[in-house]
Amino acid sequence: MKKIIVPTDFSECSEYALRAAADIAREKGAGIVLFHMVGVSAAVLAKDESQEYAEAMYYMKLARKKFDGLLSEDYLKGISTEEVVQNYKDFSEINQVAKEKGADLIVMGSHGTGAISGLFVGSNTEKVVRNSDTPVLVLKKPVKKFKMEKVVFACDFELESIHVYRKAMRFFDTFQSEVSLVYVNLPGEGFRDSVEFDEKVEDFLYHAEGSLKHREKVHFRNAYAKEEGIYAFAEKIGADLIAIPTHGRKGLSHFFRGSLAEDMANRARFPVMTFKIY
Repeated sequence: MKKIIVPTDFSECSEYALRAAADIAREKGAGIVLFHMVGVSAAVLAKDESQEYAEAMYYMKLARKKFDGLLSEDYLKGISTEEVVQNYKDFSEINQVAKEKGADLIVMGSHGTGAISGLFVGSNTEKVVRNSDTPVLVLKKPVKKFKMEKVVFACDFELESIHVYRKAMRFFDTFQSEVSLVYVNLPGEGFRDSVEFDEKVEDFLYHAEGSLKHREKVHFRNAYAKEEGIYAFAEKIGADLIAIPTHGRKGLSHFFRGSLAEDMANRARFPVMTFKIY
């Protein structure tokens, strides 16, 4: 791991993300890129001599000054950092910055749906999750010492998920994480009995790895809702993190009907990491 992107609005919530990113960066010898989006309209910036333009430039400079206080924090000492201040156009810009910087991970805080303070409110967190080709780690609350020793990876065991499964397993291998794969079985249409489930999992693992070496890591849960089944299992094993695949711009994997990955990233009691399905 070389670089971690941390979007910041200088709020308490975004500092949760920065502290977690610092823990990861220190462990892996990675650098941190702090990214702030100002959100000044192009029309305002075009008025070179207007009061609006002066105000816009003031806020751009103020953002850069705020980095000084942030970068003086003890938890960042010894970690290579750089700052990017960019005018806000679209949240896909974070994905572009991650590509340009060669980042391996985006770490961000989420205020949650309905929050009115700060830039990265819930809906914008969802946009980052949906658009990012880079794995995204989202935190809703502070973590004293962020770690990824125990990870729950929610999987539908469909063949189209093989690529994202491999990507996630490679990522967590670098942290020597203990990964538990969980499938949540719902009542009604789509319900699978134990025999059907075993056949599906074994077919998936054979295609993904050519063996059943990870079969013992797979867990089958019955629940009335996907997210509650995932939460319950994560709580049972004392997980540090929940990982979820997302279909990006097209929405989510059909096993996550609606907006489960974005919703969980926005509301989760656990840190959530998303991996994009291609």
